[in-house]
Amino acid sequence: MFPIRDHNPSGRTPYVTYILMAANIGIFLSYVGIMQDARLINAFWLDWALIPARLDAGQGSYTLVSSMFLHGGWMHLAGNMLFLYIFGDNIEDEMGHLGYLLFYGAAGVAAGWMQYLSAPGSTVPMVGASGAIAGVMGGYLLLFPKAKVDILIIFIVFFRIFPIPAWIMLAVWFALQFVGGVGADPSAGGVAYWAHAGGFVAGLVLAVPVWMRRGGPAFWTRTDGHPPHPEARYRVARSSIPKVGRRRPGKGRGPWT
Repeated sequence: MFPIRDHNPSGRTPYVTYILMAANIGIFLSYVGIMQDARLINAFWLDWALIPARLDAGQGSYTLVSSMFLHGGWMHLAGNMLFLYIFGDNIEDEMGHLGYLLFYGAAGVAAGWMQYLSAPGSTVPMVGASGAIAGVMGGYLLLFPKAKVDILIIFIVFFRIFPIPAWIMLAVWFALQFVGGVGADPSAGGVAYWAHAGGFVAGLVLAVPVWMRRGGPAFWTRTDGHPPHPEARYRVARSSIPKVGRRRPGKGRGPWT
């Protein structure tokens, strides 16, 4: 289950979101060629990834930022860019280009600190924009809790798109991160659950001033939690392939169309 789009069009071109996506993709392409060489990629992670043990020793504070633009593989990158594309434009629209950039960076740094606090002596490198993007999702939850989000659910060979309120999708996502963080050993590697959870909470808190400027609870009352503008409508075209009906007993031969 993952989101593919929302019904919340933005009022301005999200230049910062596009620049962040381009930066993440460009930086990944710059080192993807050495990922099969363990010696080279480990040396690269040592320089630029967030390693809690280094922060614990008072070193590598810049990695709180540099690690936000690194990814461990194509699927890691694609998943993060999808979430940023879906939710980033509306937060940028509400905060302005510069405000959104500062918000994104602050959420990412907060996520890095949360991961550090969960295992300060760990030597496992942390990479990914997930923490910063989780902050974007936290801000989205506060500002547009009932915006419709289309999610794709895949059941082995069957799939279907369902529109659901953003708060359900985001609340479930956060709950999974929190439960995952409680049950995982952050020093053993794997998903940085606490970075996700920390970034999400940081983003929600950092979005409070914007929410208050919009009226706070009165903003929710006016919009009933929906975006304060008409929602986008998507239309799924019908297939032109004819359907084959079931054969009815005693009604002739051959397939029914």
